[in-house]
Amino acid sequence: MSPKRPHRSQRPRSPRSPRSVVGRLALVAFLAAVIAFWALPMLWLVTAPFDSRPGLDVSWPDWTLDNFRKLSENPYAFSSLQNSVYLAVGTMLGVTALAALAAYALSRVRIPGRNGILYGLLLLSSIVTGTAAMVPIFQLMFQLNLIDDRSGVVLVLTGGLLPAAIFILKDFMDGTPKSYEESARVFGASPTQVLRHVVLPVVRPGLATIAVWALVNVWSDFLTSYILLRDPAKIPAGVVMYTFYSEGGQANLPLISAFSLVYALPVVALYLFVNRRYGFRFHGGIKS
Repeated sequence: MSPKRPHRSQRPRSPRSPRSVVGRLALVAFLAAVIAFWALPMLWLVTAPFDSRPGLDVSWPDWTLDNFRKLSENPYAFSSLQNSVYLAVGTMLGVTALAALAAYALSRVRIPGRNGILYGLLLLSSIVTGTAAMVPIFQLMFQLNLIDDRSGVVLVLTGGLLPAAIFILKDFMDGTPKSYEESARVFGASPTQVLRHVVLPVVRPGLATIAVWALVNVWSDFLTSYILLRDPAKIPAGVVMYTFYSEGGQANLPLISAFSLVYALPVVALYLFVNRRYGFRFHGGIKS
């Protein structure tokens, strides 16, 4: 009769080698440094607006609301947020609608070389960035009489974000079973009804991801609006923050800290809402 094996909890644990202990300590130190690298700016963003004398370091604030009072006295601070909402929402709607239509067409219609076209658009949009293309873009907007027009900024930003949005949404369209569409067509649904009532509800997480991604990109945009908009009453928040510096380059930290918190809150609230309701995914669909 073979002897009984000791219970797992009764087995003696082998002592860890010094090399494994050092490795675990190094890993913990690395993770702590990474967390601190990302957490310290967030702490500054939360505490500096309420400090009577905000600095570049993170410290316990001398609580006050005077920074927000100074911010409210700026004639362009809060109006710039309205301009940012106009640009961001307009671009988000344009990118989401056009990307959904294009991705559905590329997914369902057999176009010769469609993958090459898609990867070519994505590659060109990555290589020819907005900075490199601003001179021809400015000339085009000038010829179209769209300088100092927020609609022109929406068009430029929509065109820049479309290739990547189509590339992401096409994966969602490919994952939608064609049998759903065929069943809807049997009952007499038109192509528009199939797209609206069958395909789009399935790819809703992808649409939510693209919408928030486009809005965040436009919300943080500076160069396009700075070049194409001239009227101070039309410039968005990303450009207005640039005016919180003196002619010598000295930063007005009370205004910058207060405006940074106000500037970040809408994006954070939108992210939490969409993530709670739809979730974020960069691939999707239902496998048949």
